[in-house]
Amino acid sequence: MQGLQLPRERLLEAYRLMRTIRVFEDRVSAEMDTGDIPGNTHLYAGQEASAVGVCLHLTDTDRIASTHRGHGHCIAKGCDVDGMMAEIFGKATGICRGKGGSMHIADLGRGMLGANGIVGGSPPIACGAALTAKVNRTRDVAVAFTGDGGVNQGTTAESLNLARVWMLPVIFAVEDNGFGEATASSFATAGDICRRAEGYGMPARKVDGVDFFAVHDAMGEAVERAREGGGPTLLHIVTPRYYGHFSGDADTYRSAEEKAAMRRDQDCLARFRTRVTQASLLTPDDLDAVDRSVSAAIDGAVLAARAADRPALETLLTDVYVRYA
Repeated sequence: MQGLQLPRERLLEAYRLMRTIRVFEDRVSAEMDTGDIPGNTHLYAGQEASAVGVCLHLTDTDRIASTHRGHGHCIAKGCDVDGMMAEIFGKATGICRGKGGSMHIADLGRGMLGANGIVGGSPPIACGAALTAKVNRTRDVAVAFTGDGGVNQGTTAESLNLARVWMLPVIFAVEDNGFGEATASSFATAGDICRRAEGYGMPARKVDGVDFFAVHDAMGEAVERAREGGGPTLLHIVTPRYYGHFSGDADTYRSAEEKAAMRRDQDCLARFRTRVTQASLLTPDDLDAVDRSVSAAIDGAVLAARAADRPALETLLTDVYVRYA
């Protein structure tokens, strides 16, 4: 795989991002139990190789549109972890000044167009960003992250059609974790997701989302095609979801044995560690050092978020509308 040919620094960056997502999400889960985080969270743990394998190919001027499960996408795209944690705690130092919370983090400067709670909401947004790139001839690309439930939405079908008709530089990254909320995709999603894209005349590829290198290689082909004017691609990324759909989900639709086996046998971090150490690309000490650094960084992010002020009442109506005049 081409991914195994990445330089050492790039491999360390990939591992650091995946480890950051995992530790961030585990810590958010623990902090939710304290009752100090307002609202709700949808955790991304288990899917780290998907976000990082995709976003490692992107620059700040490439744009992504996310889902309700957006923390991993934000981190992989380079959003500030301290600002994200403060945002989740609803603090004024948050990346959106504490007004968006977990499900609406955005950072336009990093090309992160925002998480949102609309199933199938990201494909039209990404098509708009891709159209901008095409009209301005920037060679930038856009990525629409959506889930297996999102492919059943009309917005996704319309976006696939539009992207192919206009040959937009957009990649549809369908993260299939097996469930749309608590409904199994095997029950709710008919046919083959890749065949749906092929029906619109665009290339599509099914990818093992536990394997960072498989995702990275597939995304590399899709990005090159998009930048060279070859139009859109769909990636069907099959990946586990460690936590329930949301922070209060009892997750009784999966047995304890299933969930234990998933964490044991489908861990993208463990698989990455095995691959790179067996190939003598990185050492266990290299990876352990990253683990320690990431843990310290997340500890610091939580402490800073807890100490920060909440948004002042007089700022309630600011940052609501953009003024174009």
